[in-house]
Amino acid sequence: MSRTRRRRADPDPTRQPAPSPDETRRRRGYLDWMRGLGVVVMIEAHVIDSWTRLPDRLTPPFQWAIIVGGFGAPLFLFLAGVSVALSAGSKLRRSGDVRSAAAAVMRRGLWIFLLAFVFRVQAWILGLGAPSGLLKVDILNIMGPGIMAAAALWGAFRSPRGRAIGFAAAALAFALAAPFLWAAPWLDAWPEPLVSYLRPTQGRSNFSLFPWVGFVFAGGLVGVLIDETRTAGAEAAINVRLLVWGAAVSAAALLAARLPGAYAGSDFWGASPAFFLLRAGVITLVIGLAYLWDRRPRLGQSRGPGLTSDAAPHGWSPMLLLGRNSLFIYWIHVELVYGLISIPIHRRLSLPAAWAAFGAFAIFMVACAALRDRVAARRRSRRSTAVPALSRLRSHRRV
Repeated sequence: MSRTRRRRADPDPTRQPAPSPDETRRRRGYLDWMRGLGVVVMIEAHVIDSWTRLPDRLTPPFQWAIIVGGFGAPLFLFLAGVSVALSAGSKLRRSGDVRSAAAAVMRRGLWIFLLAFVFRVQAWILGLGAPSGLLKVDILNIMGPGIMAAAALWGAFRSPRGRAIGFAAAALAFALAAPFLWAAPWLDAWPEPLVSYLRPTQGRSNFSLFPWVGFVFAGGLVGVLIDETRTAGAEAAINVRLLVWGAAVSAAALLAARLPGAYAGSDFWGASPAFFLLRAGVITLVIGLAYLWDRRPRLGQSRGPGLTSDAAPHGWSPMLLLGRNSLFIYWIHVELVYGLISIPIHRRLSLPAAWAAFGAFAIFMVACAALRDRVAARRRSRRSTAVPALSRLRSHRRV
């Protein structure tokens, strides 16, 4: 048998054929809209927390505002997991190599993890804390390793079903392990910077790998399901299922919260698996709703039968704008909300005034995102005009 025939008879199982032109995908607007929602919830949580005066912080409306704001971080982590599956799947269809696709996404996770420390250095330089704050664990410290772990798990399987099962199992494992780690006495002897990655520690971390990385894995499961769709009908069907499944998981989590706790001393609002499933279920449900909102009829727009939601034209939207600039908005808004520039109103506003300030600040962030997009567009335009001019100059020199 010739070498060519041997290769055909024993193909590399890690490689897949290149995509056909009709498989090429564009950005899914409803996922960008979801990121924009995450930005709005994040801003709400930080503004209300930083600027509301003490007497109003003891009222039920403030507590509900904090509960709503608490969905921002899991939403970002969940969508990061969705992006892992979509990005890795796209790279696989272009290259046909599972390992290189997973490695590329893992490098992005490493980059986000390094950015977490750059962010802390910036905060220290701008006067937000002592040098010890450089080791504080924030959402980027969790998101980076979570993306790397999810990409590695994606690359460990060779079928969509295997990846979906792997992501579901990993998400449940992180949720179920969190209460044990948060209460583990043997962690008391570990160095505090390391412990803060495994459970929240006073003054050093509000986030930890357990259970927060579980949201990345849960998002990876949803991303695998969306990535397997190839037609508008298939994508619509899976998003309707996500809506139903999300509602069912949320209802089951609320029911489980009423049952006797399986963990000694476990708090529902802390590391409780029921609370994890509630948030994951609500986020999954909202993704389905966002898809339906994205598919709503728009004045002056027509959609052909073969047009998928990600290929559909989108008009200007503040949610899409915020979603596509989510990291930029996260980077600048923390300094503005908690930093020196807003010290005069820290813990000084009534709750209604804080809500008004949140609205004004959100509009300001939309303006910042629009300005960033405009600057980026001008830079791209200058590059596009500079490259032909440089080519002509080189040709002239050769002559």
